[in-house]
Parts: sequence; structure tokens; C-alpha cells
Amino acid sequence: MKGNLGTLIYTRWRGEYVGEDEYGNRYYRDRQARFNKGLMASNEKRWVLYGGDEVEASRVPPAWHAWLHHTVDTPPNAGSFPEKKAWEKPHTPNRTMTAEAYRPPGHTLRGGKRARGTGDYEPWIPS
Repeated sequence: MKGNLGTLIYTRWRGEYVGEDEYGNRYYRDRQARFNKGLMASNEKRWVLYGGDEVEASRVPPAWHAWLHHTVDTPPNAGSFPEKKAWEKPHTPNRTMTAEAYRPPGHTLRGGKRARGTGDYEPWIPS
């Protein structure tokens, strides 16, 4: 569980555990907000303590992201999200600035050579 000391203390003092995702991230909401139901709707604080070695926001799956940002009211573990479709790919974190980053053909870190143009491009020439 990653977090700075202040976040860990706040979580212990005011946090109510909501659930955990497949990456070990643990989700919380403000325990005090439940008592102010009329005012709580969009003011409820929600946060995540990241599991694993790195703190990386792209490791939050879409369903939990929707809950964190008040797009939905109920967390994914409460059955509020439909089952995954057969065509859906599993969530993958953002790999930018890592060795696994996507580099298209012609990228300088992939040799810098791209395929020749196919001839379907005609540059605009002012008249």
C-alpha cells in the first residue's frame, strides 16, 4: 500500500474501506460524509491507495475510475457494472516512458526507418 504519511493517517482516521481491484489498489471514501446525506452527493471525498511498488494513476481500472470521479454512485464491487463483454480487452496501465511503450514504425527508438509512401499522398501546392 503506497501513500504519503499524511494520506495514510487521514485514511486511518476518516476513511471507510470500499473495495479493492485486481491490481491491489484499495479504495476509500470519507466515513463522515455518510452522516451528511443531503449535502454529500458530489462532495463525498473518494481516494485510492495504490498497491504494488509504483504510484501510477493509469493502474486504476475504468470502473473504479468512474466511481472515484463521481460518474457513478455505487462502487464496482457492489454489482453496479455489467459483466465484461467478450470483445473487451483487459485493462492495461499506461506504458509511456517505459521500455514497453508503443513505438510506431519509423520511430527513432525503433530504428528510424519507416516504409516508403504508397503514392496516395499529393502535397498541396499553392497556385
